Amino acid sequence: MDGRVTSIACLLLFLASAGSAQIGSDNHTVTVRVAQITTLQLNVGSVSMSITGVGLQAGQDTMTAMNQSTMMLWGTNLNNVKTTVSTNLASPRFTLKARAVNNTAGTAAVERVLSTTPGDFLLNIGRSQGTSTIQYTGVARAQQGTGVDNHVITFTVQSQ
Repeated sequence: MDGRVTSIACLLLFLASAGSAQIGSDNHTVTVRVAQITTLQLNVGSVSMSITGVGLQAGQDTMTAMNQSTMMLWGTNLNNVKTTVSTNLASPRFTLKARAVNNTAGTAAVERVLSTTPGDFLLNIGRSQGTSTIQYTGVARAQQGTGVDNHVITFTVQSQ
């Protein structure tokens, strides 16, 4: 009986080692290339502000309205980049300002009066993703009268 147990044990050991024997192998190279990626999106298609004079004290010349309903979302794997902001309206009747608030990354530039020349909006956003609330402020003076300015606002990611 001991001889049969030993024979069976040897046979099982042989079969186990034969099953794990390497029959052949090969290898290859896998290359992962990452392109420059930058995305920017606004969560609201349009914004409307009305300067109505509600809460305005008599004798004041400056009237304002503020809106923070738009969020800018971005992602970039580029280093040393920022966002800029500009308007298409070359000669607006009223002043429109913008600034970045509640930023999850980057450094907000100072509030700026929008013009057709792109100006700094959010700095130091390289190799990051995040969100920023856009705070628009419309400003009118009494002598400017009434009217409507329609802006197309452009946000751009570019080198810092």
